[in-house]
Amino acid sequence: MGHIDPSLVDWSRAQFALTALYHWIFVPLTLGLTFIVAIMETIYVKTGDEWWKKTTRFWMGLLAINFAIGLATGIIMEFEFGTNWSNYSWIVGDIFGAPLAIEGIMAFFMESTFFAVMFFGWDKVSKRFHLLSTWLVAIGSNLSALWILVANGWMQHPVGMRFNPDTARNEMVSFWDVLFNPNAYTKFLHTISSGYVLASLFVIGVSSWYLLRKREIKFAKRSIVVAASFGLLVSLFNLTTGDDSARQIAVDQPMKLAAMEGLYEGKPGAEIVAFGILNPDKKLRDSTDPFLFKVAIPDGLSLLSYHRLDAYIPGIHQLVDGSKEHKILSVAEKMQRGRKAVEALAAYKAAKKAEDKEAMKQALASFRHYSAYLGYGYLKNPKQAVPPVATTFYAFHTMVGLGTWFILLFFLILYAAMTDRLQKLRWLLWAGVISLPLGYVAQEAGWITAEVGRQPWAIQDMLPVGMATSNLSTSPVMLTFWLFAILFTALLIAEVKIMATQIKIGPKEH
Repeated sequence: MGHIDPSLVDWSRAQFALTALYHWIFVPLTLGLTFIVAIMETIYVKTGDEWWKKTTRFWMGLLAINFAIGLATGIIMEFEFGTNWSNYSWIVGDIFGAPLAIEGIMAFFMESTFFAVMFFGWDKVSKRFHLLSTWLVAIGSNLSALWILVANGWMQHPVGMRFNPDTARNEMVSFWDVLFNPNAYTKFLHTISSGYVLASLFVIGVSSWYLLRKREIKFAKRSIVVAASFGLLVSLFNLTTGDDSARQIAVDQPMKLAAMEGLYEGKPGAEIVAFGILNPDKKLRDSTDPFLFKVAIPDGLSLLSYHRLDAYIPGIHQLVDGSKEHKILSVAEKMQRGRKAVEALAAYKAAKKAEDKEAMKQALASFRHYSAYLGYGYLKNPKQAVPPVATTFYAFHTMVGLGTWFILLFFLILYAAMTDRLQKLRWLLWAGVISLPLGYVAQEAGWITAEVGRQPWAIQDMLPVGMATSNLSTSPVMLTFWLFAILFTALLIAEVKIMATQIKIGPKEH
């Protein structure tokens, strides 16, 4: 790989981050609202109550708007792998492309096919077939998420492959290792359950608005009971999947965990920060306190990560400089071994070109010995192995703090609705309305934690982002960044306006 322009890397990262963050505005609502709609339609089919049909069709209309607009950003994001990240696509396309292909062939095809029946098939097919179609859309959308998150989970923890020095590509050797990668399924469960939480907040927020305006009372109350019940269950499940995800991160991505907690000095019985303000003057290897202020729970991080109060959690300093006591190799040593792998790979290619079989054999043996550190060979200094700590820390704690609030909100709203006191508690209804945008903040914060926290890696410990880009000039990437920013913002504004119009009209009689 030749020299990569740093500005190209930065703009390519910015463009992909922009696309992913906008795309993630639409996806979680689809994941959760499909199931809420399916539950409502099930009640309609079971009871025959036309009110439930009216309720189902209203939420289904809002789902259709979100689904259609979200589709555009997803397609653009997949194209960017080929345009901006061709080195990445070449090196790991054999593995990364497989789950994405399955997603398109199986899950997205099923989702799209039955979406047409679900949305246009009222009174054209039987009630039971229509209900089946609605459930298949819900299952299909979540299967799409499964395969996409299997691909992303592999980026966080690459398994089931081997590097082919002849082609300079990683090739899949075990599809099942990729599919059942622990990082993939913990990420999948945590991600989809967070989407269900957002959808519950969406239904509660809109319904609370109706109650505040004393409109659609029966419709709003019924919707809130379904959404709050569903939301409380899935938010508690989300809490358990978050615990599983944190334990997986502690094993596979200890640097990410240290950044999430602003932990510079490792120790047994590490505390977990409930709330804190980082010291902006903190530098790597200095003795400055990382926090200006914090509220911490003693031993909490050790308990969360390894379910032991005395478990040792390495800090950023130990992960960068190494620790013989805890058998942690320094980044400098990994870089040295990585450069030997790079040199051995170059020697292998030169020997192959010269048809020197003995030299090929020696170079290949050397490469195999150091290949686990190949990615580190492209880092320029050990500090590059540290992700943006402040961004990761604040994103993580925003996600956790809001997630805790949502559990409380669902409980309070469900209790108030079941005791027929909800309309009297206007402060709680306003909390429901305000929590809707907070749900989107939590979603984006979670995605930022996952992706920024693993920097500088496109593939964890294997491929730095700087070596994954295409050989382009920076200008077209800059241009398309601003074009996409305008396009995605226009799409978002369009969705908000269309949804707002439909919400103001309210559920129609059918």
